[in-house]
Amino acid sequence: MQAHDLTESIRQAVVAAINSQTPLQIQGGGSKSFYGREPQGKVLSLLGHQGIVNYHPSELVLTARTGTALSTIEQTLAEQGQMLAFEPPHFSSTATLGGAIACGFSGARRPFTGAARDFVLGCKLINGQAQVLSFGGEVMKNVAGYDVSRLMVGAMGTLGILLEVSLKVLPKPAVECTQVFELKCADAMIAWLELSKKCIPLSGLSFEQNTLYVRLSGSEKAVKAARLKVGGEALSSDEDFWQDSKEQQLDFFTAADDLWRLSVPPAIPEIALSGEWFYEWGGAQRWLKTSESKQTVFSTAEQLGGHAALFRSRDRAAELFQPLPEVLKKLNRNLKIAFDPQQIFNPYRMQKDW
Repeated sequence: MQAHDLTESIRQAVVAAINSQTPLQIQGGGSKSFYGREPQGKVLSLLGHQGIVNYHPSELVLTARTGTALSTIEQTLAEQGQMLAFEPPHFSSTATLGGAIACGFSGARRPFTGAARDFVLGCKLINGQAQVLSFGGEVMKNVAGYDVSRLMVGAMGTLGILLEVSLKVLPKPAVECTQVFELKCADAMIAWLELSKKCIPLSGLSFEQNTLYVRLSGSEKAVKAARLKVGGEALSSDEDFWQDSKEQQLDFFTAADDLWRLSVPPAIPEIALSGEWFYEWGGAQRWLKTSESKQTVFSTAEQLGGHAALFRSRDRAAELFQPLPEVLKKLNRNLKIAFDPQQIFNPYRMQKDW
């Protein structure tokens, strides 16, 4: 089926849903269906909407349809010595570009190269009035109008159906290595703050079970010099560690029933919540397994100037995301109504009242 026909078939499905007031559950590979509140509505699959539309290695830009497998995109980029620098997790072999952007997840490189949102240049989508709209483009300096493309990152399909996404890509580093240090948590926090101040090619800072992991990426000369400056012991299986961490295959994650993700300023010391912790992004992202109440975790994150989300939970009917102040709640609701006036896209996936 031609690209125009694929788009039109999706648009007609939206028209039918509007006319019949049928909610739509927008679905790609289903690899992130665990995230957020329980999906509801008639399934509208985008798996057939596949293919790389444009790829200009010399320009570091790729445009692809959202049903395209993440593995396909990453393989295509790897053949040209390039990568998605925000390191999106897959969580399944069925992961698609649309799911990665809709959820907005980023891996260990995020504080050093940028988040998923920072690499989105443009998008094509269908809104809640069955209109096909394009925003942004394929250049970094396209700043005309509202930045709708990046608004779609992390919106979980509640504002529109992403059809295509244009991304800035980056060259893969020539060399990577990981140094490890045996430290107590308080000492590791001091260490990662000091490392963040140094002029070294950091690309990962994680901490678990008294071990600080420091990843260095860049040219052979730069990494060698940084390794001498940093010290520590070399981790022989460093690729496995970062891959397992990204895909939540480490022992810390596999034993979790309820898994919290807290985003706080990296200089915040150990947080007074009981449970087991795993630190990423030099302390800016902290994973927690705890029996503490939802209200306690949310209020603690807010008091520390951050926010929390119940990333994986058996109870998906409850509030999963940090409660918003009334002003932000109203702003979010107004955006929802503007893009999806009939409220048919992924209802209740993010908020229990829309």
